[in-house]
Amino acid sequence: MDRTCQEPTLNADAATQSLLLELQERDTRLVQLRHKAASLPEAAALAEAQKRHSRVSDETVAAETIVSDLERDQKRADMDVEQVRERSRRDRELLDSGSIGDPKQLTSLQHELESLARRQSELEDVELEIMERVEGARAAVVVLSTERDEIAAQITNLQQKVASLMADIDTERANVEADRADTATRIPGDLLALYEKVRAENNGIGAAKLYRGRCEGCHLDMPPQELENVRAAAPDAIVRCEECRRILIRTFESGL
Repeated sequence: MDRTCQEPTLNADAATQSLLLELQERDTRLVQLRHKAASLPEAAALAEAQKRHSRVSDETVAAETIVSDLERDQKRADMDVEQVRERSRRDRELLDSGSIGDPKQLTSLQHELESLARRQSELEDVELEIMERVEGARAAVVVLSTERDEIAAQITNLQQKVASLMADIDTERANVEADRADTATRIPGDLLALYEKVRAENNGIGAAKLYRGRCEGCHLDMPPQELENVRAAAPDAIVRCEECRRILIRTFESGL
């Protein structure tokens, strides 16, 4: 059964029908602008930069914490070494003073000095190791901090680019919406309602050109009989594609 028989017949002169193509052009552009706003490469780059900045910031804080812990360890190691040095100094002064005459005490003191020397050597090795680790940790903080600051600068730059691009999109969108509203006021209500209905059912395309016997909505060539029916239709008749049901707009390029 011909589906056009199930729908009310609408009529509009050719100039009014052509307004549907203008309306469709603006609706298509609005969809494009929405997609452009949602898929800006700069916005994707900004989101990625923000993720990197967060990660590097966390790594910087962790590295700074390591430096702080190592600096505390270094202070403790310095104190341990200083305590042993002070004990050795006192023992050495006592030994050199000649005030100890007891051979056993002298031997014990000498053994203690030897033990303190070994202990001092061990502690100084630990102290040196910690100092090297502190130096390496501080270097890591510098590298991470520099990377974090560079990413922050990138983020600022990208934010400015995204804001500028979005402002341009918003300006164009406002202009297109104003043009669309003006065009819509010149289309009869019943025809506009049909267009909106068809557009909602067909992925945003409610009207399309009939170009050289092909519907530009579904991009299919019309069968000879259907094309003959369109050719025979009155100039003010609203015709529909039998395949996709979009409103067909006839022009001098329609091949009729």
